[in-house]
Amino acid sequence: MKWRIRPAMTLLGTLAGLFLLVMAPTAKAQMAPDFHAWPKFLAPWQLAVVVNDADPVSRTLADYYLQARHVPAQNLVHVQLPGSPHTLTPEAFGALRDSIERQLPQGIEALLLVWTAPYAVACNSITSALTLGLQPDLCLNSCARTRASRYFDSRAALPSNAHLRLAMLLPALSVEEGKALIDRGVASDSAMPEGTAYLLATSDKARSSRAALFPPSGELQEPHLKIERMQADFIEGKADVMFYFTGALRVPKLETLHFLPGAIADHLTSTGGDLLGADQMSALRWLQAGATASYGTVSEPCNYPQKFPSPAVLLRHYLAGESAIEAYWKSVAWPAQGLFIGEPLAAPYRH
Repeated sequence: MKWRIRPAMTLLGTLAGLFLLVMAPTAKAQMAPDFHAWPKFLAPWQLAVVVNDADPVSRTLADYYLQARHVPAQNLVHVQLPGSPHTLTPEAFGALRDSIERQLPQGIEALLLVWTAPYAVACNSITSALTLGLQPDLCLNSCARTRASRYFDSRAALPSNAHLRLAMLLPALSVEEGKALIDRGVASDSAMPEGTAYLLATSDKARSSRAALFPPSGELQEPHLKIERMQADFIEGKADVMFYFTGALRVPKLETLHFLPGAIADHLTSTGGDLLGADQMSALRWLQAGATASYGTVSEPCNYPQKFPSPAVLLRHYLAGESAIEAYWKSVAWPAQGLFIGEPLAAPYRH
């Protein structure tokens, strides 16, 4: 059954309330924010770009990103990761983290790691380890609940207001692939795309555990977005994909879809964050298909919806003009195992 939502604020109200259904403690930042005193959105000068000097693709894409996003040259942070293992030991991660910290200018709110691997630290994702700190005890039982994120559905105007510095990974298997991703992010800015959010509850019931949290089908007028809540295993031949959230081991027919610039897409499965693994579909496939940001877990999380993005929360923040890195991070209650990937500054709904 499809519900036609006529008043725009009705759907916004639905999105605003649905996060309460998430069963984890929300761990909201305990603050009374003064929105007039804070910068409203993350700016390029508040982003540090971390380049792996041992990787020619990383070097080229880091330089390209600085120019495309007008990031100050002093925000480029150099590290050496020869061999680029998929997973870092806690000791190697500690050395990497310390090297990054020593080079950061003041005022940095977020990090962009420009490489494909490493993407995990033991059983934690590298983006969460840098943002929230490493949780080594999780590796004793990766299906256990993890530390709740105080940034989940946060009202903080900047990450530092929640006492965090966010991290996202920009992976690419070639320079051309990486430049195309960056270009999509830049092209999305303030584009106000008229697209559709496809929310699929699939026949894979275990991987559809967050389907109960999907907002209802409807149509938002400002910004214009259709929401299609579907019982289907996949979509194909769609030319207006702005959001695609599903649960599946692998997602077929991606080559038949057209993702609009700034599109966000992910699939709930155990190891979508294992970017170079072969057992399940990698979140990297979403970027290769044309999405601008995605998410996946790097170790077996079990199917807690709290460990995956809440589409209702993500939509609410992204549609309000927040960047991809801010809205995506705010949508996950327990992100220790979750890898955030893509172009962080994409902001298609920013006026």
